[in-house]
Amino acid sequence: MSYVPENALIIQSDRSVLLEVHSSRAEAARAAIAPFVELIKSPEHIHTYQISPLSIWNARAAGMPVTDMIAALREHAKYPMPEAVAQEIEALGSRYGLTVIERENGHLLLKMADLPLAELLSRNQDVFEYLGDRRSDLVFEVDAAHRGVLKQALLVAGYPAEDLAGYVEGDALEFQLRSVDQSGAFFWLRDYQKEAAEAFYQAGSVRGGSGVIVLPCGAGKTMVGLAAMAAVQENTLVLTSSLTSVRQWKRELLDKTTLPEDAISEYSGQTKQTGPVTLATYQILSYRSSKDGGFPHFQLFNARSWGLIVYDEVHLLPAPIFRITAELQARRRLGLTATLIREDGKEGDVFALIGPKRYDVPWRELEGQGFIAAAECTEIRVPQDSDRQMEYALADKRYQFRIAAENPRKYDVVRSLLQREAGHRILIIGEYLDQLKHIAQLTGLPTVTGKTSQRERDQLYEQFRSGAISGLILSRVGNFALDLPDADVLVQVSGKYGSRQEEAQRLGRILRPKVDGHSAQFYTLVSPRTCEEEFARHRQLFLAEQGYSYRIEIMDDPAPTP
Repeated sequence: MSYVPENALIIQSDRSVLLEVHSSRAEAARAAIAPFVELIKSPEHIHTYQISPLSIWNARAAGMPVTDMIAALREHAKYPMPEAVAQEIEALGSRYGLTVIERENGHLLLKMADLPLAELLSRNQDVFEYLGDRRSDLVFEVDAAHRGVLKQALLVAGYPAEDLAGYVEGDALEFQLRSVDQSGAFFWLRDYQKEAAEAFYQAGSVRGGSGVIVLPCGAGKTMVGLAAMAAVQENTLVLTSSLTSVRQWKRELLDKTTLPEDAISEYSGQTKQTGPVTLATYQILSYRSSKDGGFPHFQLFNARSWGLIVYDEVHLLPAPIFRITAELQARRRLGLTATLIREDGKEGDVFALIGPKRYDVPWRELEGQGFIAAAECTEIRVPQDSDRQMEYALADKRYQFRIAAENPRKYDVVRSLLQREAGHRILIIGEYLDQLKHIAQLTGLPTVTGKTSQRERDQLYEQFRSGAISGLILSRVGNFALDLPDADVLVQVSGKYGSRQEEAQRLGRILRPKVDGHSAQFYTLVSPRTCEEEFARHRQLFLAEQGYSYRIEIMDDPAPTP
């Protein structure tokens, strides 16, 4: 193949793929490669993707042949594709399906493609631990309880299993999605929500029924969950990040489905009921009375015959829930998230235990279609005074971050921003309670922290939604699952070190589409010449990869201390 100037892709020998955004064929190229590449960054002009083992195996799990991947790259390449890239895709893609988990006559079996592979894996220490009796040269029995951990071990070994063992049937649950919600407004699934649910369920085949849907905050992941439940029509357990999120799921279920209220139960610290649809938090399930004690609430996983388990904010799955999830491979499993980034690097475990990524849409694409709000990101650099900077210089490394994060000069900036954004609906969010308490005294805005009772939280959120209050100050409890659609300004005064995940979630608090179409404003306050500056750069990486850029405002240095 020769040089094709109108094509949009540049494929490099390190398996990175560059997309020229302004090419006339850019959109077609992006659609062609999206199923089998990972988006690394998407700034203004050149988007960077990476072909990785996990991205290829995700595509293979979704049914995409290796030949289609190679053909898509060749069709859209501006320069000839390095032959080594095609060979690597072929080698990695052909590994998927060399191990297959199937069910025969009630027994779970692992089947190998050939004898050398069977010998290799049966001698792999991590894989061997989960193999049962050897039925033949290529077939091993597998204990049903080991289905998940075996898939993890095979993934690490580089031979991800194609799991065709299917799912147990849960108790029936008949309901429909409404066409008109309880307020009388028309309700329908957006095309991408419908496509996401269909990509997960795959018409009930054994190739569907497990996997992760990745959609931006504010894009309606809960609606995808409702659509998946309506497709499965079986008892469902929904696990989510907070009691606030539990209540929001219940509101949406009652508002947009024909489920009666007595079919929906809450399993939390306040009430421990189960029903055809049960809503619970990760916190209650991972509770134990002592460090070495058991997890008394794990019994919830066996309380009913669940046909579907929904993991909301799946990137937050705590380690204990990961372990129990390994034992639940016979249940359909749906993960919902805005980003598969896990700061502990366990994205591969999500693939093995929940399922492959089934659907993903870039944030800026949905912004362009008006489904999430446009957002302008601004980093305001707030120099410390000389005394504070000296305190920072002399502090031990662990305490330096807090000194920088609680820079007192940030208070003046908060007041200034409140004046600049008067008339808007403002959230102020931070890491340290003393800092938030001081901001509350300065501004008169109410504060929600982990110590705020659920009843008081619900009241404050409702006052914000109704317009009775124009702003809220939030601790880390504001990172996830807040239904505050009118919030359009967020001021981040401090964060959790360099968490990309947290940065994305906080921006997501203000991405619900605005009635008049105006942009949301996301401000981050950073102390320069400190570790907070470096952490801020790392926090912003995911959003930069999604196409968001940060404008920089620099405050004047304070006058020197006399």
